Amino acid sequence: MTSSGHLKLIGFMTLPPFFDDPESTRPFFAKLRELRDEYHELGVFADRQGELSMGMTHDFEVAIQEGATMVRIGTAIFGERAAR
Repeated sequence: MTSSGHLKLIGFMTLPPFFDDPESTRPFFAKLRELRDEYHELGVFADRQGELSMGMTHDFEVAIQEGATMVRIGTAIFGERAAR
C-alpha cells in the first residue's frame, strides 16, 4: 500500500448489486468490513476505526448487521423518485 500526504481516508463505501433478497448483499458488506479492518490494523485511518458507508433503504438492516456506520435511506424517508 502506498500513502499520500495529501489524502486522508476516513473509511470505505460500497454499493453492491441489487438483489430482490437483501440477504444476498451480505457477502459484499462482510468483505468491505474485512478490508476496513485490515486497513485499520495498518493505521490507515489514524486513530479512528474507519467508517463503512454501505446499505440503502432496501438492504440497510443487513449492512448494519455487517458493521455499517453510515446508511443511505432516502427512499424510506422521501419515497420513490418520480419517473422522468
